[in-house]
Amino acid sequence: MTSAASLGVALLADGSIDFNVSGVIDQFWRLTVDGLTYGSVYALVAVGYTLVYGVLRLINFAHSEIFMLGMFGSYVGLELLGFAPSGNVYSQGVVLTVIYLGIALLFGMAVSGVAAVGLERVAYRPLRKRGAKPLAFLITAIGMSFVIQEFVHYILPKIKPGLGGTNAQTGIRLVEPKVQFTFLGAEVTNVAIVIVVAAVFLAICTEVMINRTRFGRAIRAVAQDPDTATLMGVSRERVIMLTFLIGGLLAGAAALLYTLRVPTGIIFSGGFILGIKAFSAAVLGGIGNLRGALLGGLLLGIAEQYGQILFGFEWRDVVAFVLLVTVLMFRPTGILGESLGRARA
Repeated sequence: MTSAASLGVALLADGSIDFNVSGVIDQFWRLTVDGLTYGSVYALVAVGYTLVYGVLRLINFAHSEIFMLGMFGSYVGLELLGFAPSGNVYSQGVVLTVIYLGIALLFGMAVSGVAAVGLERVAYRPLRKRGAKPLAFLITAIGMSFVIQEFVHYILPKIKPGLGGTNAQTGIRLVEPKVQFTFLGAEVTNVAIVIVVAAVFLAICTEVMINRTRFGRAIRAVAQDPDTATLMGVSRERVIMLTFLIGGLLAGAAALLYTLRVPTGIIFSGGFILGIKAFSAAVLGGIGNLRGALLGGLLLGIAEQYGQILFGFEWRDVVAFVLLVTVLMFRPTGILGESLGRARA
């Protein structure tokens, strides 16, 4: 991990913070590129939060563990293809690399998608049938988050030795970061380009599906008025199941993109902090708003990069939440503040 000193963070001898404004100015564009890279991952995970909240008014805190399972899914997919962790980077040509990345992406999305649907069926659907209060859903979501974590922590290693457990998996490196071009002094790597382009593309596809397809209209109808939507022939349970599926698929895609940037992040607790940041991004942009999730994720990623230089690397996570609180003080509904149920017809 990059040390605070190498990031140009100046901490005084007594431990207080030196506001390193010059460091932010000198590294502004590099920090912006890194922020967009991390923010793109936050945005994809945030879309899952915002979809579920828009339809069910449920904060699915277990979504961070769906993301974590996606990282393990991609890892297992590459193992099944014959790859093994090593210090070497795969170097058999661009075409094969893209093919293997695509297969790993499908594995990650499949694991996350199935896990998300299973979570809805096992944990949330029984509560809905019994007319449980919102607090029961919230407690269940938090509980399932820990259940999934501990499954990967303690049980998965017994099912497949060497997978899960306390230590992070050694990442299988398919892509070596290489500088493709320089933008105002900031080096832009192939990994950064892949992450940002893929995340924005998937977010746009989701936006188009929600606003332009028959299924998207059903989602918006259930989000706006579930009882009326049911009377009009919309299957609420089917909409809810497919909403969880879409969120899970996006989380699985985000998981692969994240491991391209942070290959050592494959661990049972690897989704916890990232999931909280993604939820914060959804709230920051406007919970229930797909464009807000994308905007919130990008802004959060950039803000934490600036913050780690300005205040110190140890304050990186704090900056993200301070930004969230500051925005909500002046705009409680988030930056865009439009709910899914009032999206464009």
